[in-house]
Amino acid sequence: MDILKTTDWSLIQSFLAVAQSGSLTGAAEQLGRSQPTLGRHIRALEQDLGQRLFDRHARGLSLSETGVSLLPMAEAMKEQMQSFSLQAAGLSNQLEGTVRLTASVFASHHLLPEIIAEIRRREPLIEVELVPTDSSENLLFREADIALRMYRPTQLDVVTRHVADLRLGIFAAKSYLDRRGRPKLPEELWSHELVGYDRNDLILHTMQDMGWPAKRSHFKTRCDNQATYWQLVRLGCGIGFCQSGIARADPLVEELLPEISIPPLPVWLTAHAVMRQTPRIRRVWDLLAEGLKQAGKAHLPHKSWPDIDPDAP
Repeated sequence: MDILKTTDWSLIQSFLAVAQSGSLTGAAEQLGRSQPTLGRHIRALEQDLGQRLFDRHARGLSLSETGVSLLPMAEAMKEQMQSFSLQAAGLSNQLEGTVRLTASVFASHHLLPEIIAEIRRREPLIEVELVPTDSSENLLFREADIALRMYRPTQLDVVTRHVADLRLGIFAAKSYLDRRGRPKLPEELWSHELVGYDRNDLILHTMQDMGWPAKRSHFKTRCDNQATYWQLVRLGCGIGFCQSGIARADPLVEELLPEISIPPLPVWLTAHAVMRQTPRIRRVWDLLAEGLKQAGKAHLPHKSWPDIDPDAP
């Protein structure tokens, strides 16, 4: 028995999705297909191979002994199909078609719409698919053609480019400041309610690296989702941090202590090495880099970060 003799790749793809998710429902969500379709695919593959691939139970599906033995071959097929797809797509010489872009939810909402609108204006034959997600999309499996990251990716077989640095500032809702007062000195921040991240220690470590012995307890409201984090700040939960260009355009908030310089947020573009040379992807890449550079220039420089005692009154 050899699963590689099966000619219908969609059946193998469904088999892999069910094996990974453990249910038809999870596999349907993963592939964007209906649950009945996935069920038919599994039954068709089992009939084609003459073997039972899954054990059915109340909590879902688990691989049978046969399914376990065939899984590595199915995974090898997936890698071969992805490589085939990448090579074929990379041969396209047309400045048209679809480019799939992924970025964080916050960047997708606040930073990219204006840039994408300009791309669509200048290249109307190129269609842009934006995937807002805070998880890392796999460029090797064509889950995205271009990824925008706020860190330097280390994935193999990808091309990366540092395109901009976005300045950060300290902000709070005007409603909060009207209620609690406006800090005039850096030391006064510690008598206010601060908004920070939860499990993500970026803010905490950045402040500590710059001489502020900040503690988790200083942040009375915490959330790792950056889009939600910003809503918490702008609606009055306390003083927080945001990209300066975005926050300064928000009428609900006010910038505090602009003389304090916070390390900027680096912006990296990433694409698969093969796909990077495809004309439509290269064109979108260049226009994204241009737009992000302009976003980076939209901020005024600040002075150096002063030493602050967080225990000061």
